Amino acid sequence: MSRKGENIYRRKDNRWEGRYKVGYDNTGKAKYRSVYGKSYQEVKIKLISLKSKPIKAVSSGMLTVRELFEEWLSAVRLKVKSSTYANYRMKADKHLLPCFGGLRYEQLSVQSVHEFIERKLKSGLSAKYVSDIVIVFKSMAKYVSRVHGFGNPLADVILPKTNKSEMTLLSDAQQKKLCSHLMRNMNRNSLCIMLSLYTGLRVGEVCGLKWSDIDFEKSILTVKRTVQRVQCENGGTKLLIDTPKSRSSQRSIPVPTYIMELFRQFMGNDNVYILSGNTNVTEPRTLQRRFKITLKKADLPSVNFHTLRHIFATNCVKVGFDVKTLSEILGHSNVETTLNRYVHSSMERKTECMNLLKIAA
Repeated sequence: MSRKGENIYRRKDNRWEGRYKVGYDNTGKAKYRSVYGKSYQEVKIKLISLKSKPIKAVSSGMLTVRELFEEWLSAVRLKVKSSTYANYRMKADKHLLPCFGGLRYEQLSVQSVHEFIERKLKSGLSAKYVSDIVIVFKSMAKYVSRVHGFGNPLADVILPKTNKSEMTLLSDAQQKKLCSHLMRNMNRNSLCIMLSLYTGLRVGEVCGLKWSDIDFEKSILTVKRTVQRVQCENGGTKLLIDTPKSRSSQRSIPVPTYIMELFRQFMGNDNVYILSGNTNVTEPRTLQRRFKITLKKADLPSVNFHTLRHIFATNCVKVGFDVKTLSEILGHSNVETTLNRYVHSSMERKTECMNLLKIAA
């Protein structure tokens, strides 16, 4: 069996074999050679030396966009999370390859990609989503330029302008109404809604919480996993339980006393998920749907579950949290993300701030 991503194998004769790329044939297919050794470490050292030598590039005209996309996806799969790879794969299969896959790489042009962007926008896709699609394309082109030495035909592609839409939050009165409804109808769903409202957890993080993630002595919650449904290569979907999307998202959060009191009412075995109450995980869209039902029963406007995270961030700033602390609690890698995406100011708050100004007589 080979070591993951290294192309080093143990042969039946107990020798170790390592394969390395030496170039391409006239059709653009990669050519490989092998080295041998008595141990894995010996072969690995030989490969390090051989892989440092430049590979003779084949003309970009020999390869199609589809072939290069498949190569890039295979390479990037070893470096990113499964959910990220699934996202890249979906955008390539659904949007990029049907349009560009059959083209020779040298046929790509800035104009053709700009026309693609225009068609996608006219089809009803948001500028943000179209930008995300094109960013995947540009990432592939950077890889091809770096690895094969081809020119980058997408370097000058301009992404569509995205307009930041103002998020609708629940007012202070509506938040109090929601909390009152949750406390009157307390169950595991209500507990998890309250948890996100008072800690800013993402919906997938809430679904992935187990009782073993709660330190009852220190009143600390640790985010260790997230749950999401991702696209499979065969066209279907699957529920993925994975570590959070970044190192900063794997975090410990002090839990408010009133939430800890609620936790104690429902406390279960360590391996049990808090939301489901058993060892089976609840998927995010189920909690999303239950939240919508809760809002309807409470006679409140319909908002997404992620709105609770925005409300939490805005309330934290309102009561005086420093942005660095808030950023770490939310699991952001930098404070700019916290300020630009998650802090919202109502007209009432703006009025309060303006009235704090005093002009000296």
